[in-house]
Order: sequence, then structure tokens, then C-alpha cells
Amino acid sequence: MRSQKAQLPGVIVFLLFFAASNDLFAQAEPFGGLNAYILKSMKEWETPGLAIAIVRDDSVIFMKGYGVTKMGESTPVTPKTIFAIASTTKAMTVACLGMLVDEGKIKWDDPVTKYLPWFQLYDPYVTREMMVRDLLCHRSGLERGDNLWYLSPYSREEVLRRVRFLKPSWSFRSHYGYNNIMFVAAGQIIPSVTTTSWDDFISERLFVPLGMTRTRPNLKSSGALDDVATPHSRIEGTMGPIRMASYDNIGPAGSVLSCVRDMSTWVRLNLNGGVIDGRRIMSSEVVREIQTPQTVIRPDSLDRALRPSNHFMSYGLGWTLRDYFGRKLVQHDGAYDGMQARVVLVPEERLGLVILINAEHTDLPESVAYRIVDHYLGAPVRDWSAELLDISEKQREKNDAEEKKKSDERVKGTKPSLALEAYAGSYDNQTYGTANLTMQGGKLQFSFYPQHVGIVEHWNYDTFQIVWNYRYLGKDMITFTLGSDGKVEGMKWDGFGEFRKSK
Repeated sequence: MRSQKAQLPGVIVFLLFFAASNDLFAQAEPFGGLNAYILKSMKEWETPGLAIAIVRDDSVIFMKGYGVTKMGESTPVTPKTIFAIASTTKAMTVACLGMLVDEGKIKWDDPVTKYLPWFQLYDPYVTREMMVRDLLCHRSGLERGDNLWYLSPYSREEVLRRVRFLKPSWSFRSHYGYNNIMFVAAGQIIPSVTTTSWDDFISERLFVPLGMTRTRPNLKSSGALDDVATPHSRIEGTMGPIRMASYDNIGPAGSVLSCVRDMSTWVRLNLNGGVIDGRRIMSSEVVREIQTPQTVIRPDSLDRALRPSNHFMSYGLGWTLRDYFGRKLVQHDGAYDGMQARVVLVPEERLGLVILINAEHTDLPESVAYRIVDHYLGAPVRDWSAELLDISEKQREKNDAEEKKKSDERVKGTKPSLALEAYAGSYDNQTYGTANLTMQGGKLQFSFYPQHVGIVEHWNYDTFQIVWNYRYLGKDMITFTLGSDGKVEGMKWDGFGEFRKSK
């Protein structure tokens, strides 16, 4: 069971649903029990707000907002409320490239270096052989490398310059490995053949023709929009508002902001083979290629247990593909600081949906999406929210136990090898940049990217814990290494690797 402390925010949110959403039941639900299920699931996952749109046979049959845009306030979520759609942006980037394929300006199997001559990866062979297609289906062989862009000051160009230092985790094209940075490279192909930035191209060639008037390519361009949801996250057990992060430096991989009203048109376009209201945006051949398996994804034991009818999973171009009760699902999730998104297409049923929420680390979008898909496929009715919540709670308990074990195994009574002042200085990493440790008020302060600032506290021996000032970032561990002269040579930062101390 969850503690009373964890339950309280959910109760408050649930009560706010009724105070804030005057039109809560204004639109008839497409099938009985859906409204009640969504509200129940939102309460269980302590989610302040949710927006949803369902498309069937090229018509929006249901579009609604639930809850509030910010905890503690009464502004209701509406179909026009803006959310970050995160990695569901990827399919939009692929659509833009597909338009260029239709125009003969690029080919899926052209070398990336044909358009980006400066593009370089750690392995020269991979640099030479990488095709446009490879950028879009997560088979580069690279680790995620998200620390290179997440909250970093680096531009898209600088992120791509530094990717050459990321060592591969697997052989090229041998393994599915999710990687945002390859989609950044894909987006940079657009200005190389059009002299138009990815941001302008996606706006002019996709958002404008589709009438997505409240959709913006990045956070910087969204400032004039009203009705914007506030992101929320659970910090130290309590759900609450957090700041809006910028993903602009990986724009093609995940920076778009939109609302379900606009996203319903995007869903229609993909279900209609590239046509919207009689106007062709992409060829049917391009849409077919985008929705064709490219990289095998091996379902894990949990996925097999939850979806026994699922036999195959793969990644197409910007979309995840799977079979489900004899139908092909084309879908993608998006995760953003304090927000989540899910877009699902069932082409054979001419069914699609989009769900946007202003909370993270929840399975709410999946819970609602599968409840809807199950209904239209005639699958057995399941309480996906309860099932996934049980799994989530068990995982949280496991994580808490691991944290307790880590704390219990901490060696008490040790001291650092040197005085704190000796650890101060600049530490360099070829991939990520320079971290600075300075003495302030008798304590070591760690500063790296603009928001990575915190106090360094001794853990044991020469291992220290960083407590970030921005509590959302949690805590990190660093361990210092000493040379034969007894002086600090460098440090290892979990998740970032080795840093050498500047001489």
C-alpha cells in the first residue's frame, strides 16, 4: 500500500476535477464507462490533468480534457491545452523527411554523410555506412547518450559534434537501442537540402497545412500561447509542479508542443495514408515505408505477461510496431520532464487516439490507451490501470529496498583521503565538458550544466554524494581517484563516466 503522504495529493487532485472542469461530461463518451475509468485512473496515478482525442473512420468521435492544468489551481484542461508531446515528435520528423523523399531530394538509403559531410561517429566504418534510414530506427549501436543534451547548454550542432566521442554499446545494426541524438542528425538533413531549418520546415509543411494552429516546434516559439499545462513530478514521495524544461536542442527528437485538438488531425493524416481532407501531404508509399518494420525489438517477460496475444515487436521509422489481437498497432510514447504523451494508430480499424498528461513516471497513458483499443477490438475488458499500478508499486518498493541496501552498506566513520580543498578544481570529460568544484562556506559545491548545481557531501572514503539544488534532479554519486603522488587525478561520475582533473 502507498503511504498516506503519497495518497493525499491524489485526493486533492480528484476533488479539483469537479471544481475545475465545468464541461466534464459535456461530450458523450464513445462507450459506457470510459469517463469513469479515466477519472479513476487519474486518481490512482495522482495525475492533475489529461487530454484525449479518439479518431474513428476519419472523424474525431471523442475529444475532452479532464482535471486541471496545475495542482492547487482551478484552470481546467481542455482539448486546446498545450502539452509537450516529447518523443512523439519523432514521427513528425520522419514525415518531413518523407516529403523530401517524395520530392526526390533525399533517399532513405542514402549515406548520411552525403547530406552532412561533417557527421562523425566513434567508429569510422559506422560513419561511412550510416544511412538516413538508420538514423530513424534505433540501430546505430550507440548508447542513449542523453546526458549530452539533457539540460545541457549545447546547441544541436554541438550535440552532434560531440556524439563522435560516444563509444558504441553494440555492433552497428545488430541491436535495438533507443537514441535521441540520431533523430537530431536526421532533422539537420532538412536544412542541408532545403536551406530551411527543421523548425520552420515542420511548421510550414506540416502544422500549417494540417491546421495545427496551436502547435509549435519548440519551447522558445511557444511563449505567446495561452492555456499551457504545468508539468508535475513526484519528488520525495509527493506529486507537485516543476519547471518547464527546454528540449529545443534535440528538436527533431522531441521538442514539439501541441494539444489534442491539433494532434487529432495528425492522427487522421497517418490513418489516411498521407491525405487530410482530400489534400495529399505524403505519398501512400512513404506512409507504408514509415509503418514497415525496420528493427526487431524483443518483448521482455513483463510485456509477454501483460499482452500474451502480442507475438512481434519492431521499430519502423519513428513509430513502434506490434501485433495485438490480430491487429497491427502503430504507436509511440513521449516522456518529458513532468509530462507524457501517447499516440496510437490501428490502421485496419481506422482507429487512432492521442493522450497527453501533465505528470511523469506513470503508466496512465498506456492504461487508458489499451482500455480504448480493447473495446474497439472486442478484447476482454481489463483494468489496465490497476494491473500496471500494482507493477509500478512493486518496482517502487524494489527501488526503495535497493536504496536502503545502498545506505546500509555505506561504510560509516570513514574520512576523505584529503582535505576538502584538495578536491576543488576543474574536471574535464571529452564528451560532456567541464565540471567545477569550488569551496563555498566550508562545503564543496558542484556545478556543471546550468541547472546541475549542488552541494557535495561525503559518503565514504573518497566517494561523495551530490545533492542537487534543483531537487527534481535527485542525487548523484562521484568517486575521486588519487595518483601515486597522493593528489587528485580525476573523478568518476555515475552516468557520465571519467573526468580528469585539470593540471
